[in-house]
Amino acid sequence: MKAILGSLPLLLVASATSVAANWPQFRGPNGQGLSPETAVPLHWTSTSNVLWKTPIPGEAWSSPIVWDNHVFVTTATDGGENCHVLALDRRDGRVLWDRAVFKQIPRRKEQRNSYATPTPATDGERVYACFGDGSFVALNFAGEVAWTNRAYPFYSQHGLGTSLLLHRGVLIMARDGSSDGEDKTLGWQTPWDQAYVLALDAATGRERWKARRGPSRISHGTPAIWTGPDGREQVISEAGDVVQGFDFETGERLWTSEVIGEGKVPSVTLGEGLVFTAGGWGGRDTIKAFRPGGRGDLGTNNLAWEQRRGTPKVPSMLYLRPHLYAVTDAGLATCLKADTGEIVWQERLGGNVAASPVSAAGRIYIVGDTGETTVIAAGAEFKVLAKNPLNEKVQATPAISQGRIFIRTANHLYCIGSR
Repeated sequence: MKAILGSLPLLLVASATSVAANWPQFRGPNGQGLSPETAVPLHWTSTSNVLWKTPIPGEAWSSPIVWDNHVFVTTATDGGENCHVLALDRRDGRVLWDRAVFKQIPRRKEQRNSYATPTPATDGERVYACFGDGSFVALNFAGEVAWTNRAYPFYSQHGLGTSLLLHRGVLIMARDGSSDGEDKTLGWQTPWDQAYVLALDAATGRERWKARRGPSRISHGTPAIWTGPDGREQVISEAGDVVQGFDFETGERLWTSEVIGEGKVPSVTLGEGLVFTAGGWGGRDTIKAFRPGGRGDLGTNNLAWEQRRGTPKVPSMLYLRPHLYAVTDAGLATCLKADTGEIVWQERLGGNVAASPVSAAGRIYIVGDTGETTVIAAGAEFKVLAKNPLNEKVQATPAISQGRIFIRTANHLYCIGSR
């Protein structure tokens, strides 16, 4: 499950055979959107190569996750008040169980957000979920609640959008909210010092550590794990105005760098010995690459390069050596040289995009808001391999597991595969 900097994502893709891999958290096994599988579908429609299609109640934009024959999703029903975790059978789409875990009070959020946006995570024994008010729950594969933790209430002018990172028995989540007091601009338009990164023990739900960011603003990106030259693991996490490294074991904030802009949504991407960041609002949105490591407030001293064209504000980016791929909300796809930021190509896909792209078999799968998946070849030449319509609203990032693609729409969960 570890997101590793450097060449490992390349090796996972380049040396892949027809292995059957789980997809245990947001953006897959290593949290970077990469699947090692090669036997994945290329063509489908809403009626062809659909192995099953299951209605999902409520409204939510959390992504599906897969472990062996279990597919998990979360949802919020009754206007966001009731929080549910569902398990489906991967083979036929049957709902194995639908567990209402607790109630929450729906509060303000952006229209494109939901009250169950955080993608859950699993270690093969339990599934871990979080909902809009900041409450956590862990269930076993029979749907029995193992523990709950409601000690970290959350508020943001945007709602809660970040997902869970599960690594070596630790649940990690960024909490980049804003003030629900009289001055609503605090943490949103004005930096404040109340944002933090939280680590919980996955076995018990108890706090491992809680690390304050220092001055920052609203963000929704999911952290990643980077291993430094000294072998120490760091939690790399971006918020509004900052990207930072925290010690995985203790939560100590090791370094912080400047990335101006609030409302950061894309999760950090790792590759080429760099940390790639993107997003932000207010006219200062850029793609930036930083050299991780160091100590203290680095400002922009570790900035490797910056690219102002083709910045995604919602979808996360993909690193497939030697390229970095980005898709804007308006459907502009960009391929960059990952080591320099130089643009290799830019092409319009058509339509808007909120879901993050994923990759398998040397292809990049980009699901648009209308449910049409554009499949392009990874490489220095722009080449569309397929356009696959579902004709339903989509904002959730797809999952790839055991030769199948799982796409969550506004009302259904689709399992795409070859018959």
